[in-house]
Amino acid sequence: MSFLMSYETKRNYEMTTGRMVWLTILMLLLLIGGFLFVLESEQPRAPSITYYTYSTVNTYPHDPDAFTEGLVFQNGFLYESTGLYGNSSLRQEDLETGKTLQIHMLQTQYFGEGIAIVGDDIVQLTWREHVGFVYDKTSFNLLREFNYSTEGWGLTYDGSQLIMSDGTAHLYFMDPNTFEITGNVTVHDKAPVTNLNELEYIKGQVYANIWETTRIAIINPQTGNVTGWIDMNGIQDLKNPNPENVLNGIAYDSNNNRLFITGKMWSHIYQIKLIPSS
Repeated sequence: MSFLMSYETKRNYEMTTGRMVWLTILMLLLLIGGFLFVLESEQPRAPSITYYTYSTVNTYPHDPDAFTEGLVFQNGFLYESTGLYGNSSLRQEDLETGKTLQIHMLQTQYFGEGIAIVGDDIVQLTWREHVGFVYDKTSFNLLREFNYSTEGWGLTYDGSQLIMSDGTAHLYFMDPNTFEITGNVTVHDKAPVTNLNELEYIKGQVYANIWETTRIAIINPQTGNVTGWIDMNGIQDLKNPNPENVLNGIAYDSNNNRLFITGKMWSHIYQIKLIPSS
C-alpha cells in the first residue's frame, strides 16, 4: 500500500510540475509577445505620402526679366523678391496685369532671395551675404537689417515663426523679432531631401520648390517628413529655355484658396489646382 501511495504521489507531483513548467513557458511567451508588440508600436512609422499632378486654373502675366526668388500673395497683391547681382529687387505687383506697382532695388553687392510678410513688415533674405532686410510693407522703406550664419534661400512665416531654407535638407526656425535661429529639422523622404528652395506655408504644411527640378515637396514642419509630392512636369515656360530659369515661386491666397506658381524669368504666373494621382 505504501508503495502504491508513493508511486501515486510521485506521479501527481510530476504531472503538477509538468503543468507548471508549461504554464511558465506560456507566460513567458505571452510576456515576450506583449513586449515586442509595445516595442513595434512605439517605432516611428513611415509617413503616408500623397502624390499630385495639377491642372491650370488661370494664367497671369509675369515680368520675364524677374529672376524670381521669393513670392507672397496678400490682400490682392503679389510681393516678389528677385535675384541676380545688380538686378535684385523687392516688388509689389498687380496679379491681373502683371504690372509692377512698387519696386525697391537692392545694392549691387546683394543677391535677393526669399521673402515673408510678418504683420506690417516684409522680411527679405540674401543669398551669400548673410544679411537680411526688414521693410515697411506699405512704403518699402528699409527699417532694419539682421544677420544669419547660413546661406539664404527660401523664407516663409507660419504665424509665429519664420521658416528658412539654405539649399540643404534643413529647414530653420527663426524668431521674427530677434532673428535668432531657434531650431531646425531635416527634411526627408527615405533619404534627406536637399536643394530646398522657395517656401510657402499653407494650412500647416511647408511647400518647397526643389531647385532644378519640376517637383514641389509638401513637408510637415514639425517632423521634417515629406507628406506629399507635386509633379509640375509640363508647366515649364518654354519662352525661357535657359536651364537656370527653373520652377521657383509659390504663393497662396488664403482668403480664396488659390495656389500660384511661377519660375525664374518666366513670362507667366499660373494658378493651379492639385489633383491626387493614382
